[in-house]
Amino acid sequence: MSGVPEMDADVEAQPCFEAWLTRAQASLYLERKGIRMKATTLARAYSTGSGGPPCRHVRNKPFYPVDLLEAWAEAQITAPVSSSSERQRLRRESRKAERPHDP
Repeated sequence: MSGVPEMDADVEAQPCFEAWLTRAQASLYLERKGIRMKATTLARAYSTGSGGPPCRHVRNKPFYPVDLLEAWAEAQITAPVSSSSERQRLRRESRKAERPHDP
């Protein structure tokens, strides 16, 4: 016996905090993906609900899970297009597909 209590399966299923980034770290992570967002921009996006990446909070401190940050970053990158009108058409089509269908 090492004197360390054994962990329950429930405790082991908890999220790994090492995979959670602070706003400053998330900003650097996104920059490496080609998305320039300062930590203050991430804070503003969260507080205004303007489409920033999802985060979790421990007490009042926000953390960005790497898997959610990666998924959000990938969603920001569009398919290749040859004109702005083509990009606008693709955006309209994707928004239309996201809307719930009326019965």
